[in-house]
Formats: sequence, C-alpha cells, structure tokens
Amino acid sequence: MALIELLIVPTCIVLGALTVGIIADRLIRRYIRHHLAVDESTWKYVLIRSMHGVPIFFSFIIGLYWAIDAVEISPTLTKMLSYVLFTSNVISITRVIARTVDGVVTMYFERTNKELPKTTLLNTILIGVIYVMGVLVILQYYGISIAPILTAAGVGGMAVALALQETLANIFAGLHLILSKQIRIGDYIRLGTGEEGRVTDITWRFTTIVPLGASNTVVIPNKTIAGANITNFSMPTRSLNITVPVGVSYDSDLETVERVTIETAKEVLARVDHNPDAKPLVRYTDFGESSIDFLAILPSSQFDQQGLIIHDFIKALTERYRIEGIDIPYPIRTLIQEEDLPPAEVPAPTKS
Repeated sequence: MALIELLIVPTCIVLGALTVGIIADRLIRRYIRHHLAVDESTWKYVLIRSMHGVPIFFSFIIGLYWAIDAVEISPTLTKMLSYVLFTSNVISITRVIARTVDGVVTMYFERTNKELPKTTLLNTILIGVIYVMGVLVILQYYGISIAPILTAAGVGGMAVALALQETLANIFAGLHLILSKQIRIGDYIRLGTGEEGRVTDITWRFTTIVPLGASNTVVIPNKTIAGANITNFSMPTRSLNITVPVGVSYDSDLETVERVTIETAKEVLARVDHNPDAKPLVRYTDFGESSIDFLAILPSSQFDQQGLIIHDFIKALTERYRIEGIDIPYPIRTLIQEEDLPPAEVPAPTKS
C-alpha cells in the first residue's frame, strides 16, 4: 500500500506533463495550419516538419524529471535515471537536427535546380555524422573519455580499411562522383564499356542506372564509373541535336527540299518533343553516287526522345516528299561485264 501511495504522485506528474505536451503539440499544429501560410520550399517548413512530436516528448521528459524530484530514491538510482533522461534528450535533439539538415539539403538542391546531385549516399553520410556527434556528447556526459575511443577507432580503422578495401574504394568513388559534379540524378550517361542509362541513385557502394526503354536496372560499382570514360548526354545541358542523314535526287530543287524538310521537322518536334519554337536545320554535305546528301538537324530537349523523334520524322518526311514530288533515289550501281568490253586490238605479227 505504501508503495502504491509512493507511486501515485510521480505517475500523476508524468501523465499531467504528457497531457500538456499533447495539447501543446495539437495547438501548435492547428495554429500553423490555420494562421501561417508555410511554403514547403522554405526553411520554416523544414524546421516545423522536423519538430513534429517534439513538444510531446519534451513534456514527458520534464514530467519524469519532476517525478524523480518528487520521490525519495537512492542517489545511485537517481543518477542512473538522469543518465537515461539525458540520453533521451540528446537523441531527440540529434534526430531533429538530422531531419532538419536533410530537409535543408533537399530544399537547396531544389532551389539550385540540381546543380549538385542529391543522392542516398550524401544523405546517409550527413545523417551519420550528426548521430556520431550526438553519441560523443552522450559519452562525454557519462564521464567517458573520448580520446582513447578515437585512438582505438583510428587503429581499428586501419584494420577495417585493409579488410574492406573494395567497399571503401566504392564509397570514396561515390563521394568523388558527387563532389566533382560529373554525374547527377536524372542524367543519361554512357560508359566506355558500353553500359548506358539514366542515373536513378548513387548509394554508398553502387550507382543504379535504367537503360532507355527498359524496365530493368543496371547496378554498377562506383569505382568502375569513377575510372571509366563517361559520356554524359545531360551536361552541360539536357538538350541535344539529333542528326538524320537524307539524300535526294540530283533533279530536285534544293530550296524546296530545304523548306519542306524544315517544315516537317518543326511539326514533328512540336508534336513529339512539345517544342513549337524549335529551329531545325538542313546542311548539305556531299554529292553522293546517286543523290545529293544532307543532314537534317533536329534539336531535342531530352536524350530519351531521340528514338521517337527519328521514327516519326522519317515517316513524316517520306510522306511529305511523296506529296511534293521529291524523289529519294535508290542506290545505283553500273556493272560492266567482260563480254561488253570492245575487243582488244592485237598487233599483227612481224616477219623476221
């Protein structure tokens, strides 16, 4: 009975503090929702989202502190409880900071139009560093010296580095790719070894790409990409020029050919690439064996569109040439057989 009476006051304090925290959290969220127009791309929204549930937790912690002061317990138990409460506070604050940093990084990439690649690897490293700092603060509060731990970690790190050379090589290669800005999420790349696709993520070990028109993914170690020759079709801009070789007969009016080709290219780009202001070009290149050859140059906003643009352009151009009477000649070869050659003149024999 005495034990129950001893626990009544602390329990009431904790429940009362928890109730206050729940009410405060709901009032704050209601006030923000009805009175503050918070844009999701601002630091204010990031901070509010990171603080979700924090008033409830801190009210609970404060209630526990008061409950401990309200009862007479041994100093050892009091110290142990204070350690537990301090650890809970630090972990909670560390979690809020980690979520805030992650949100701020995301907001920065959105505002800068992805000048740097936001990846799983980058977020994991930032959050990991923040949590390590929180652990060091807890150890310092416990009276544990950090210096020996750091020394041991350095010695152990050398052993781990030797055992995990492959993994560490991929980690540092991934960091190199991020910081050097060679690859960004959403870029379409082609490696010197032949693999190509759109980059979907850069993790702590692998880079994932999705080939054009495929539903599967290609997973490539980071160090392989870092050491390979890379063609990035999305840098410095995502747009590119598509060249389609065409040939017309020598009897064609080249001015009409150029006009009809450009008009057809504009129609295709407006329909497929949604670019009504595109300015395709025609450049004559060669007097071929059976045709006058030229290149139709079509600007595309994305690498992914080139296959469909070429497909529709060839169909539309062939139909338009038939309507305009422009001939695309077949290759012509003239074969001369031996019996068609004139008889060789044989010199008359001479008398000795």
